[in-house]
Amino acid sequence: MNTEKLLYKLTNTVGVSGAEENVTALLCEMLKPYGEVSVDGMNNVFCTFGEGYHFLLDAHLDEIGLIVKSISDDGFLKVDKCGGIDARMLLGYEVDVWGKERLFGVISTLPPHLQNDDDNKPPKFEDVSIDIGMTKKEAEALVSPGDRVTFRRNFTKLLGNQLSSSVLDDRSGVASIILALDMLKNTDAKVTVMFSSQEEVGVRGASVGPYAKNVDEAIAVDVSFGWTPFCKKSDCGEIGNGPMIGFSPILDKKMSNALVSVAEKNGIPYQKEIMGGGHTGTNADTITVSESGIKTALISIPEKYMHSPIEVVDITDVENTARLIAEYVKERAGEVNA
Repeated sequence: MNTEKLLYKLTNTVGVSGAEENVTALLCEMLKPYGEVSVDGMNNVFCTFGEGYHFLLDAHLDEIGLIVKSISDDGFLKVDKCGGIDARMLLGYEVDVWGKERLFGVISTLPPHLQNDDDNKPPKFEDVSIDIGMTKKEAEALVSPGDRVTFRRNFTKLLGNQLSSSVLDDRSGVASIILALDMLKNTDAKVTVMFSSQEEVGVRGASVGPYAKNVDEAIAVDVSFGWTPFCKKSDCGEIGNGPMIGFSPILDKKMSNALVSVAEKNGIPYQKEIMGGGHTGTNADTITVSESGIKTALISIPEKYMHSPIEVVDITDVENTARLIAEYVKERAGEVNA
């Protein structure tokens, strides 16, 4: 499977938190060759195959975006946020409005000639307006309150193995699990994939998804901070240097150490991500306390410019994350079955 083409397909499908039906449908089709596919009431997508010791592989399918609140008398759309939107990047950006049909728009901005000192601050959401070039009557025929808005899709190959796109958080994690499935078809274990919903608005899908699954171990896959200028290197991984293996008070230390061991045995580049406190900011936080407690590890793909329309990952990091997942599951299954 070509990783670049897979990422293109995944990132070009819309799935804002709470309105994930398009990406849910895509993933159901993509998972059919691997096992039994189902969707629960939260729009979590599951695929299960095999028998024996039970692994849960999770990545979230939803993306950040905006939600239409109203239409002004001048035909501008007033919006609020779905997930962690950085207001600094909004003004002047191109968007897609997903109403009765796909509409193109731009977020209004004030020319610098008309600005005063107060206009240099990030906007409040009540001040954000989307211009779709229509009157109020025209807009109301195509757009309704509750419709979602996404940043204009881009998919740009950079030099080397890096590419820039919106929603690589966490479609790159989804891609890594799909790639891993091709390596796990004949493994003597039970595997459940959970592509979970509404992570960006409070890890909601993963809060209910594992129940009644009788999982023995779980691996959550997300993105984490790739180093760029102005970042603290101690808080970041390096793009292209391999998946980041999480170490945290809430993660299973034996699993984290085992992932390191597997990476070293198989020549897979890796980085350690050390997280203090009682949370990782990922689905691992809630999976680990599901059912009667599930041993959980976290693998993160280093990503630059998180929660922006120009997120950047390295294709080799996505592929090495897939290898790490597959080699870990195969080795652990072998230990259990020995």
